[in-house]
Amino acid sequence: MVPTVETSQQGSITIVTLNRPDVRNAVDAATAQALYAAFVAFEHDADARVAVFHGANGHFCAGWDLAAGAKLAGATQGDTSAGLDAVFASLDFDGDKFPLPGPPGPMGPSRLMLSKPVIAAVSGAAVAGGMELALWCDLRVMEADAYFGVYCRRFGVPLIDGGTVRLPRLIGMGHAMDLILTGRKVEATEALQMGLCNRVVPTGQALHAALTLAQQLAEFPQATMLADRMSAYAQWDLALPQALHQEWQRGKQCLGDALQGAARFAAGAGRHGKF
Repeated sequence: MVPTVETSQQGSITIVTLNRPDVRNAVDAATAQALYAAFVAFEHDADARVAVFHGANGHFCAGWDLAAGAKLAGATQGDTSAGLDAVFASLDFDGDKFPLPGPPGPMGPSRLMLSKPVIAAVSGAAVAGGMELALWCDLRVMEADAYFGVYCRRFGVPLIDGGTVRLPRLIGMGHAMDLILTGRKVEATEALQMGLCNRVVPTGQALHAALTLAQQLAEFPQATMLADRMSAYAQWDLALPQALHQEWQRGKQCLGDALQGAARFAAGAGRHGKF
């Protein structure tokens, strides 16, 4: 039996592949657990610098497996709330019960706060919970015919994997309310315009482009890049003076690297924006 989540290595890059082709990579409980485990393993792998997350067989992820949800409703003979309580008992958001990088979410890794970047390679559908998984990633590389959408709006399924938090922070409240309330389809061109994705590439090229981008990130001096990344995440609920202070606290740990970088520049490396 082919596993629904596969992990492979390409140098210092971890590739996490969601593979449930019969349901466009929709996530059931077992798959969510496997995704969570894959990204926790990436976090603790000292040799892995960047992860690329993609879906096999032409789709990123169609969200939560509604067919599995329907079976749950049938198994509880109409007492759906009791069934959900049983299924999600281990997913209650009590971060104190879990060491870093954080507790599991219904879709798997959506509550993790990793110390290293993850890039989503988005093809086909990235909708409902699948869109939330893409939002969880640091960067999104999107194929020209791929699309986002809060498609769960039609079925009364709430956003419980960070969608109502990350979407407004990423694209602003006006755009977020449009997508959250209407559930409409967002194609690649519009996604790029509103900042929902970072790159648009030809169909079939998202994984290759994401791996190329991941390799670029992996070749930078890691301490400073990771400190800047975490400072950007940590500043959201801080007043400006406190945000500037935490930026300094993280950045000052990397000043030795900065001086070495300055010496390389003085010796002629990296001139005129060359990487």
